[in-house]
Amino acid sequence: MRTDKTKKAQILAIDAGGTMTDTFIIDDHGDFVVGKAQSTPEDESIGLLNSARDALTYWGSSVEDEFPKLLAGVYSGTAMLNRLVSRNGRRVGLIVNKGMEDFHRMGRGIQSYLGYSYSDRLHLNTHRFDPPLVPREWTKGITERVDLFGSVIIPLYEQEVEPAVLELLKQDVEAIVISLLHSYKYPAHERRIRDIARETIKKAAKDIPVFASVDYYPVRKETHRTNTTIIEAYAADPSRETLAKIDRMLKAHGADFDLRVMASHGGTISTQANELARTLVSGPIGGVIGAKYLGEHLGIRNIACSDIGGTSFDMALITQGDLSINTSPDMARLVLSLPLVAMDTVGAGAGSFVRIDPNFKSLTLGPDSAGSKVGVCYPEGGLNTVTVTDCHVILGLINPNNFLGGEVQLDPDRAYAAVKEQIADPLGLTVEDAAYGVIDLLESQLRNYLESMILGKGYSPSQYVCFSYGGGGPLHTAGYTKNLGFEDVLVPAWAAGFSAFGCGAADFEYRYDKTLDINVDADAEDDQKLIGGRELQHVWDELMEKVAGEFEKNQFDKEDVDFRLYFRMQYQGQLNDLEIEAPIKTFRRVDDWDALVEAFEATYTRVYAKAATSPELGYSITGAIIRGVVEVAKPRISEEPSEGETPPADAFLGKRSVYWKGEWLKADIWEMEKLKPGNRIQSFAILESPATTFVIPTGFETYLDAHRIFHLKEL
Repeated sequence: MRTDKTKKAQILAIDAGGTMTDTFIIDDHGDFVVGKAQSTPEDESIGLLNSARDALTYWGSSVEDEFPKLLAGVYSGTAMLNRLVSRNGRRVGLIVNKGMEDFHRMGRGIQSYLGYSYSDRLHLNTHRFDPPLVPREWTKGITERVDLFGSVIIPLYEQEVEPAVLELLKQDVEAIVISLLHSYKYPAHERRIRDIARETIKKAAKDIPVFASVDYYPVRKETHRTNTTIIEAYAADPSRETLAKIDRMLKAHGADFDLRVMASHGGTISTQANELARTLVSGPIGGVIGAKYLGEHLGIRNIACSDIGGTSFDMALITQGDLSINTSPDMARLVLSLPLVAMDTVGAGAGSFVRIDPNFKSLTLGPDSAGSKVGVCYPEGGLNTVTVTDCHVILGLINPNNFLGGEVQLDPDRAYAAVKEQIADPLGLTVEDAAYGVIDLLESQLRNYLESMILGKGYSPSQYVCFSYGGGGPLHTAGYTKNLGFEDVLVPAWAAGFSAFGCGAADFEYRYDKTLDINVDADAEDDQKLIGGRELQHVWDELMEKVAGEFEKNQFDKEDVDFRLYFRMQYQGQLNDLEIEAPIKTFRRVDDWDALVEAFEATYTRVYAKAATSPELGYSITGAIIRGVVEVAKPRISEEPSEGETPPADAFLGKRSVYWKGEWLKADIWEMEKLKPGNRIQSFAILESPATTFVIPTGFETYLDAHRIFHLKEL
């Protein structure tokens, strides 16, 4: 992060979170610099530009000088998710099977309690369904029926399509979605409705898009598939304008590249991609991909990812170097059909609101957050409710004059008065004890969440290295990892921009899935294995063409793409399948089937146990997947020589009073950027950076390694 005017920017990675916007700029040698600025939800391009300017100050350069040199840019953000959560999307019409007009508003039972605490999940009277994205009056039924095997039981009544579309147009819908039962098995009816709808819209002199589910998500589970296609029309497609605004801003400052977006499966895709709903939760995914990339460089195969921002605490596991993919995730209280890097998220972050439960007179945190408004301590935020950040300021953990490098000035007196009135006095505590209690409660909750996630998947924290990142991660790392027994705890010096780093480390990749039902008995003859394998290969070929078509939008030929074949398999009769990378490049002979089975059982043994294998049941291939990857520039992990355990004198900023466990202590304050590899810092210490603050409390120490990664040790 030294000032260097000879740098030549190559890659711009962006993480526009709910509170802060981080930029990660990589030069032609793989070195990088991190910038941070407050998010600007009304126009994300403003926060992005401010963050990029902040980053480039470390190189003594400017946006005007560096943007024209950029070769690529990757974006992740929350605009699309915010549009969905706030129910501020398009007016969408829905065409379904006649007789099924109510299934979308009925939803799945799980949607009535998604996001609820355990206690509320137990009590039926607290469950509720949100209003459907498409109301009943904008839903039309068309006569047709296909069974679960893909056989046509009732042919499509084409004469019903035009009147239904015209009726929706009279209701001023802005998009139309088509989703029929079992269409992934027999797509012809949906596509015929799509074509008639487009002709009808054109004749009516209208211009609205039509979305057939088989063109986007040809997978089983009707509610999941319908919800996802509706989101494509409702929130994702309209968000193209947000991305276009960012793209125009970049080009106005000299950039000349096609902006890419972080996708839910862990790769990056073009803003022109067919399935833009895959970018719904792009921000947290970047951190997991960054952890995987860094872990590969360091030779760490088991990683517990923990990311604290202003709004949420995001957790994920990387086991034996692999990410888990959830093909039926939920989001905004909706079940979906998206390949999503498996993550657990709770509404607990540095900006979480703090209140007293009126019934039990106890502290409650979140799940709502101040976002970019920080807290009461930020006068310009206009908030009156206490946040976790207010407590940080009162305890002396955060320097109020160095928040975002001093660009945002915090007022400790405002924080003190608010905590006294809202928390301390009602509980009969001093202001300092109340503030410390908030931090202690937050860290206890985060520790429980993290431990539960790991134990719930059948592992132990002792098997994992914990990566802590996010703007609020280093503040709380010691608190939420204490006594868990991790093999090691790592805090990258660029923790505040780690999700943006992950965007820069991600492949340019498209992924397409399709549901299959290929059953091969345990004692199957070779002919049955060949038939099953050839059906799988046929779908792989179909998906490969779809992936190649997406890359062509960015001027990449099919020959430029590295195609990777995956499949989902389970023992016949089981409920859960596993995603496996195929050990073959193409299916040709019976031996290839045996190779697929061997790869499946190797993964099954690792996930469950060898004793649980059940080959006597036979095998079911439930899905085909193609991932296409194009090589792109990625950040280089630095390697600096050790300069001894004693930190340089100019890194020491002095001492500051910190309230900790009932007493005021004098903490050593260090400037993070001036610390050298090999330096060891004893408690009590606070390492300050413009983008984050790393707390080393009593009972801990840290040292900085050659890659500028801090290792936190519990003494």
